Amino acid sequence: MTLNLQMLKRSRLVHLCLAVSFFTSGVVVNLTQCLLYITIRPFNKWLYRKINWYLCYTLYTQLVCLGDWWSQTKVNIYIDREVFDKYFGKEHAYIIMNHTYEIDWLIGWMVADRIQLLGNCKAYAKKVIQYIPVLGWAWKCSEFVFLERNFEKDKETINKQITELAEHPDPMWLLLFPEGTRFTPKKHEASVEFANKHNLTPLKHHLLPRTKGFVASLPSMRGKVPAIYNVELAFDEQDPIKPTVTNLLLGKPTEAHMYFRRIPFEEVPAEPAQQDEFLKQMFVDKDKLRDSFLKTGDFFATSGVPRVEPFQVQARIYSALNIVLWQFVTLLPISYYLVKMLFSGELVLFSIGAGIIGAFFLLLKKTIGMTEIDKGSSYGAGSASSKKIH
Repeated sequence: MTLNLQMLKRSRLVHLCLAVSFFTSGVVVNLTQCLLYITIRPFNKWLYRKINWYLCYTLYTQLVCLGDWWSQTKVNIYIDREVFDKYFGKEHAYIIMNHTYEIDWLIGWMVADRIQLLGNCKAYAKKVIQYIPVLGWAWKCSEFVFLERNFEKDKETINKQITELAEHPDPMWLLLFPEGTRFTPKKHEASVEFANKHNLTPLKHHLLPRTKGFVASLPSMRGKVPAIYNVELAFDEQDPIKPTVTNLLLGKPTEAHMYFRRIPFEEVPAEPAQQDEFLKQMFVDKDKLRDSFLKTGDFFATSGVPRVEPFQVQARIYSALNIVLWQFVTLLPISYYLVKMLFSGELVLFSIGAGIIGAFFLLLKKTIGMTEIDKGSSYGAGSASSKKIH
């Protein structure tokens, strides 16, 4: 039985079914969002955001299901349980997280789903992403902060968007990866070179944080966003199953370790220069946490950070039910028409059917490729002389 289930999870046909369901439902969500953006948002922003929460949820949770139920990935949460129960999912929060893995964003979504906040997960993202169908369009309609990596232009965007986000009627998480790009050895080498040249503390396991976006965001949050969450995500480096989207799709389980520290906004300095140092020191502390975990398998053994015991929160069944519903709604009619095309005996219809199947496979491959570290942005890999801290 177990062997048959493993073979099923690795089946190309099953992956095709998942892709058809996700991208088709994504187009339905996008069209609905666009319609509501034009007809409801100009007159009732509160109602639009309430409806959009569910539209985002039904899309995002299909990916969450890959982690929670398909691959049965575990998430260990490190924070005082009383703090977790009191605040998580009950307040706006500014999430500061390391950008080390292909699925770091998805692990964050898995935690957000457990506290019923998934539909209101926001993030800073490259402007080009907003033009990508399904997720990009969904994020555009959900008030994500899209940046051009030109600070003079981005500063105005940041102020406008965060002012909007802080007014959300329901709790919202805004995610920032201050490193600006995923960690790679080449980018780390450039980061260390820059730190040494500018008399900054070099980091062993992170890139130097780019502080301008962080500092520019704070004025619009003060008095509206109660806390910053310092988040450090780690996986066992010795685990043969690496934390990738491909492995999740193949049903291979992994185990995430996620440290949280809630920082009340009152503890954040008011002056920009001090805020700059605040973020840099946060990454020095994050580096100690990660160094301890990589050496001992424990965040606290050598980091000097007060110990908190990990716990797990049960995954919600709704993500599995949601994906089953979309499979039923999308696959039945699409499969019916594809079979008719492929067995029609007409070359044109056969070619169209085969082309549709190929397009879904290509979309799946391209989407996975966007998450792969070795295909990521070269941003941050330049020489120390040309590197700037944003």
